[in-house]
Amino acid sequence: MPKIRASVRLLSGLVALSVALPVAFPLPGSGAETTPPPAQNAPTPAWVQRSNEDARVLLAVLARFDPEESAAFGVEGIDERISDLSSGVDEQRIKARTEAAGTLKKRLAAEKDPQVRQDLEISIQAAERQNRGDALEKKYNLPYFKPARLAFFGVRGLLTDQIAPERRPAALVRLRRYAGLEAGYTPITVQAEKRIREKLAVPGLRYPSKAEVERDLATADALVAGIAPLFDQYKITGYQEALARFKTQLAAYQAFIRKEILPKARSDFRLPPELYAFALERVGVDIPPEQLIEQAHTAFAAIQKQMQILAPQVAKQKGYTVTDYRDVIRELKKDQLTDDIILAHYQQRLAQIEAIIRRENLLTLPDRPGIIRLASAAESADAPAPYETGPRLIGNKGERGEFVLPLRAISASGTSQKVDDFSFAAASWTLTAHEARPGHELQFDTMVEKGVSLPRALFAFNSTNVEGWGLYAESIILPFMPPDGQLISLREQLKRAARAFLDPELQLGRITPEQALRVLTDEVAVSPAHARQEVERYTFRSPGQATAYFYGYTQLLALRSDLERTQGVKFSPQRFHDFVLAQGLLPPKLLRQAVYEQLVNTQSIGQLPAR
Repeated sequence: MPKIRASVRLLSGLVALSVALPVAFPLPGSGAETTPPPAQNAPTPAWVQRSNEDARVLLAVLARFDPEESAAFGVEGIDERISDLSSGVDEQRIKARTEAAGTLKKRLAAEKDPQVRQDLEISIQAAERQNRGDALEKKYNLPYFKPARLAFFGVRGLLTDQIAPERRPAALVRLRRYAGLEAGYTPITVQAEKRIREKLAVPGLRYPSKAEVERDLATADALVAGIAPLFDQYKITGYQEALARFKTQLAAYQAFIRKEILPKARSDFRLPPELYAFALERVGVDIPPEQLIEQAHTAFAAIQKQMQILAPQVAKQKGYTVTDYRDVIRELKKDQLTDDIILAHYQQRLAQIEAIIRRENLLTLPDRPGIIRLASAAESADAPAPYETGPRLIGNKGERGEFVLPLRAISASGTSQKVDDFSFAAASWTLTAHEARPGHELQFDTMVEKGVSLPRALFAFNSTNVEGWGLYAESIILPFMPPDGQLISLREQLKRAARAFLDPELQLGRITPEQALRVLTDEVAVSPAHARQEVERYTFRSPGQATAYFYGYTQLLALRSDLERTQGVKFSPQRFHDFVLAQGLLPPKLLRQAVYEQLVNTQSIGQLPAR
């Protein structure tokens, strides 16, 4: 997935398993024996229980073909299973989703409850969209796999403090299966190479971009190096043979990639128009790129004006001689937090934000503390920007999300580079608001604690629904931040607006990566290392995804604005925010419908305008 690692799409959606999932696995409200998290006191509504039973149909397909991801969601009994890359698996996956969608359509025809019907429609649309995505991949792209990333996260998903000790030994079984040391298993590197070779002679298929291949080759060693410390940390012995075998296999796979793929890798990163349109649709952006670009440029200019008004105030307060917002930001970034104090600093910042939320009645906070931790070297190599890991969503036994702070990035050359954009004091305000509270940590843990139905927690997941709330969360804390925190929070808004025009303009061929880098370093004032991460994101890591922050944020702002006009003095930010969080990950149009039907009408205030 995105920065929110509720799940990790390890192989660009092309992971699979050849073993079918047993039908019985615990789901919230299904009657299965689970221990709910302490904050979940209310009984699961009957309609949610029914919706969760319907969700079994599509979850069975997900668990069959994406076992690592499904185990992270909380599907039980599949910890030892691994992805299968064998020939024909893509066709099996599409067939299984098609059959699941057919079953759900029959249930939809007979269902009377409007909320269950809505969840069925969400699930059906998710299955059909995933099938269209797979079909487009097959039409345009040469298969390309990242075994080092799959192995690291397959192991990491089971070796964490929040995984029950009795589940952790399955990580060794996974590693042995990745290396082909268990009967019936072919090394995943061998499967990956075979799948690629099968398609090398197919005319017209696009090779991966050169920048992507170079970065994968540069970061693979760091990912694999992160496996042994995990086994050592959790005292699981006997991994050395499998890890040594996997390293040897990976070296052979990388030699194949260097010889056969890298020389033919694309220098043109742009997606075909059909693929880019689907990339935007998949992340929830449902307006044309031209409209998105226009809105983003307008917002970018407006935010710059706000920053230039605020910057002299910050400069005066700090004793700086410079007043341009770019120079003031560069001065603020000199106040770097050393590695030995950064975690404590962010924990203190979270406490300050929670005090603001309670004082201003912005929303309802849980009694439990939020979790923040530093990333390992391997995690930082894979995801060099801060992110939130989501909690177990199925059969949750108290697992919670974690705000993860990586400190260094790995460039395509393999060198470690300092990203100073997240590790200075003024930045911790907006980052904590986005990733922890009132942002993603609260967003995902609330879904568990409120018993949100699985379709709204899993199958409605996209970046517009998720990251829109994260950016909105920053904005509701911004007025209460000190001036330096406000300036950096506006800088982050500026970056999200920049993403929403740089990403499509790059894909449309209107600007070059070098020009995008200059906008980010010169106008947004981010570090060169972070700017490179951003451009990689727009060009090959996840084209289209970065636009969703801005788009989802604007949709939430519009909804709130309409609600404030409708309710007048009766508008309550706390009631509105609690209601939005309680809906799970409903897309903007369905969220607007829910606000109208459940929040506005029940208060007899009036109608919200349609958008």
